[in-house]
Amino acid sequence: MGKKVAVIGAGASGLAALKCCLDEDLEATCFERSDRVGGLWAYREDRDGQGCVFKSTIINTSKEMMCYSDYPIPKDYPNFMHNIYIEKYFRSYVEHFGLKDHIKFHTEVENVTPAVDYDSTGRWKITHKKRDGGERVVEHFDAVMVCIGHHTTPSVPMFPGLEEFQGDVVHTHDYKTPFHLVDKQVVVIGLGNSGGDAAVELGRIASKVFLSTRSGAWVFNRLADYGYPVDIMITRRVIMSFPANFQNFMAQKKLQSKFDHARYGLQPAYGPINAHPFVNDDLPNRILSGAVVLKPNISRFTKTGVEFEDGSVEDNIDCVIMATGYTFSFPFIDCPSLKVEKNEVNLYNFVFPPDLKHPTICVIGCIQPWGAIHPLSELQSRWATRVFKGLAHLPSKPEMEASIQQRKDEMSERYKKSQRHTIQVDWIEYMDTLASEFGARPNLLKLFFTDPMLALRCFFGPCLPYQYRLMGPGKWNGAKEAIQTVYERIHAPLQTRTCNLAEQKSGLVGKLLRLSLLVLILCIFVAKLL
Repeated sequence: MGKKVAVIGAGASGLAALKCCLDEDLEATCFERSDRVGGLWAYREDRDGQGCVFKSTIINTSKEMMCYSDYPIPKDYPNFMHNIYIEKYFRSYVEHFGLKDHIKFHTEVENVTPAVDYDSTGRWKITHKKRDGGERVVEHFDAVMVCIGHHTTPSVPMFPGLEEFQGDVVHTHDYKTPFHLVDKQVVVIGLGNSGGDAAVELGRIASKVFLSTRSGAWVFNRLADYGYPVDIMITRRVIMSFPANFQNFMAQKKLQSKFDHARYGLQPAYGPINAHPFVNDDLPNRILSGAVVLKPNISRFTKTGVEFEDGSVEDNIDCVIMATGYTFSFPFIDCPSLKVEKNEVNLYNFVFPPDLKHPTICVIGCIQPWGAIHPLSELQSRWATRVFKGLAHLPSKPEMEASIQQRKDEMSERYKKSQRHTIQVDWIEYMDTLASEFGARPNLLKLFFTDPMLALRCFFGPCLPYQYRLMGPGKWNGAKEAIQTVYERIHAPLQTRTCNLAEQKSGLVGKLLRLSLLVLILCIFVAKLL
């Protein structure tokens, strides 16, 4: 085996990191404080301080866009999976690639510090302990991959009068099921994905739900045109090639065609692509039925209710749910380069500290993408493990610092100011950036001359994770077939009842129109590449 690598956390990012270490013949050990893999997606009644989804949570990204790039999710799994299916997929991934023997469960990492010989070797000293009371163990590793995510510490803002409020106050971090709130009056603070899910779920059984939001949100549905998953339809290279203003215009036009966001009290002052996407299928219906009432930000609490900034007051509130996000940090790591301030940490491509003598510690999965995080964490890990082996190299410190500042400036210019927009990335742009670091970015121009139909699929079709296994290090022979058969896997779980409808055959005019469209698409593709 090669160098010793410590992977901290066995969630979506930690599993990818562990598997990539083994792919590169690195001697990897994964430390997981709980008894299961899956991290955030392993639902637990006893949270034990860990972040966890609601019991009812269904993921916002479809299976073809969230799978690891060399292990497609089974075709019979739903396109948008309940957390039970996601955890099942993780367990299958662990079994398929033989990861379990490398995971130490019930083990908490207490401290990570540079080894005495760090200056000459780049090694790290890790102190860990079994959570059932075992002795502390000290080990040395050649490299460390920190995979604890960014849903670590609930962010709970203080409002005037909150300490006097007599009802229950809970963060979504600790929210599990809604049943204790049957026929209760509830205020949900925050219109992120967790806040929207909680409001919709409670809107079916609570007597009234008041959803407080400072800025509103554009509502994306999981279901796009013709019933396809929305991320399959919008995560495409051809769409990303258009200017941001045009993307905003088209997205707003499409979202407004579903319902008028201003009429529903939801429309924000920014465009759809200027904030992390809010995905919810039922919020407009809950508002339309009066079960959820939109409210502005809270100005103060009373003993039994809340007053909002518009002067309205709601009394007899039984429970307040804070859907106010998270802060992240790395308190167990003795490394000034990983200091976090206001949810900002200086990492080159959100992975490597730029100012360390040796690139032997990295952060995996501390990003918030427009899309699924699993393939991004995997690509981060593929790059990082090659850096550890000396097969890929980081730029100079000034170059990395300039890149970090450029990303900060771009985020500040594009996104509304928010604590959650400090680690925001665009799915395709970021994947391409990572893949370029170690030669795995698909060269579509080259591909066009060897396999033009595949190149067209990659440019005009969904940008699937498998694209990053077509060439370069880590190439997977099944990538092309996975791309070609994507719609079979999308359709498969829907074919539980056959509709025997007469096939409608198109005439000559329809065929000519399709041929003309194909020619036009081909011309656009070639012009874009050249």
